[in-house]
Amino acid sequence: MHISSHSEKETQEVGRRVAQKVTRGAVISLRGSLGAGKTVFAKGFARELGITEAIVSPTFTLVQEYDGRLKMYHLDLYRLSGEDEFESMGGEDFLYSDGVALIEWSEKIEDMLPEDTIYVDLTINEDLSRDIEIRGLEL
Repeated sequence: MHISSHSEKETQEVGRRVAQKVTRGAVISLRGSLGAGKTVFAKGFARELGITEAIVSPTFTLVQEYDGRLKMYHLDLYRLSGEDEFESMGGEDFLYSDGVALIEWSEKIEDMLPEDTIYVDLTINEDLSRDIEIRGLEL
């Protein structure tokens, strides 16, 4: 599914729509360059789960946990060296959890992602709009 977004509000709305469809144990791979809107998407996703805390990119902490109708684990693997480091931090627990995992920079652990992972690819266009491609989930 392909969606065009022309604002942060529209990108958050896409996140909200995805959150309406996910169930416990879902893994969402958020991929895109720096500034593409991964964290903006996560904000809309979290809001739909009833999470009222401010959502920030967990770049320095690697993972933030939030409580909502489903527990949300927001991971940012930008600074991670790869699968070995992910395993050593206990990262696999988030892939098979009692909540949902949103993983920014998931390409660093591509081979570890579950078969039913939902992929959200965000691309910045020249006019600063975003193309959002969603695979593994129908909205």
